[in-house]
Amino acid sequence: MADSETLFERLGGEAKLREIVDYFIDRVFGDLMIGFFFRNADRARIKEMEYQLAAEFLGADVKYTGKPLGKAHANHPIMGGHFARRRQIFKEALEHFQVAEEIKLALLNHTDALRHLITPESGSGCDPIAARRRVLNQ
Repeated sequence: MADSETLFERLGGEAKLREIVDYFIDRVFGDLMIGFFFRNADRARIKEMEYQLAAEFLGADVKYTGKPLGKAHANHPIMGGHFARRRQIFKEALEHFQVAEEIKLALLNHTDALRHLITPESGSGCDPIAARRRVLNQ
């Protein structure tokens, strides 16, 4: 394995990442705790944005073309528990595909680093009143 090989290439490239993203997003859409956030969402678009975000992070020659993450999530009362659930589903998807530990940790750390753009709640608690207030006071 060459030292210059990107994490994207080490993962298996576009086909492998798309397979992981498809599985992950299908699980998110069907999840009882967070799936309702996506009831009116375009699944194919969500998959593409998730792919672009991950591919760019992993070093692929791909650019994320979606809205800034803060704006994309601002109208949703996402609580810490919701974020934690999505992260858990992502972790399970990476484990399902036996992603190398280094790549899995890099992706999960990247997810954690983006948390402040998705929810201001640092823990996994759920305060629905504060979440609704955040959305309504924008």
